[in-house]
Amino acid sequence: MNEDVAQVVRDHLTEHGIEHDETAPGVFSFDLPGEKKLRTPVRLDVGPHALGVHAFVCRNPDENHERVYRWLLEKNLRLYAVAFAVDASGDIYLDARLPLSAVDGDELDRLLGSVLSYADESFNQILELGFASSIRKEWEWRTSRGESTANLEAFRGWLESGDEPGTVGSPG
Repeated sequence: MNEDVAQVVRDHLTEHGIEHDETAPGVFSFDLPGEKKLRTPVRLDVGPHALGVHAFVCRNPDENHERVYRWLLEKNLRLYAVAFAVDASGDIYLDARLPLSAVDGDELDRLLGSVLSYADESFNQILELGFASSIRKEWEWRTSRGESTANLEAFRGWLESGDEPGTVGSPG
């Protein structure tokens, strides 16, 4: 672990008011707040040669894995610094490695901005593609009982029209 880079990370997180835990020397855990994805858990690991970035985006999709993974791979072609990845459990992450020589406040700002932006803007599309059956069941249950559907509003269009989810959005 490079202490100078760890201090740059500490200073950056503190200066930007990001509450964080240093769970081990050079390992930082925190959440970035979003709009569609309300919070994105992030871990930064200062290693001997690189800064690792690991951000949880979504659990393993219930269905339609091939379509979800294709969408993620197509999306990767347009991302700055980070890429979508899948762990052994099938959970979806944004991941990156940045050379220690490139780590400064400006680059951390761009990197964390990318993580937040890509996690937030991709979240509903991933849900549509990978959890459509669950979303549809929840919608039907709530509407049949007159319950609030406020947290499902992003999906109202395809739910009410009967269209196939995920056909409107593109990886762009």
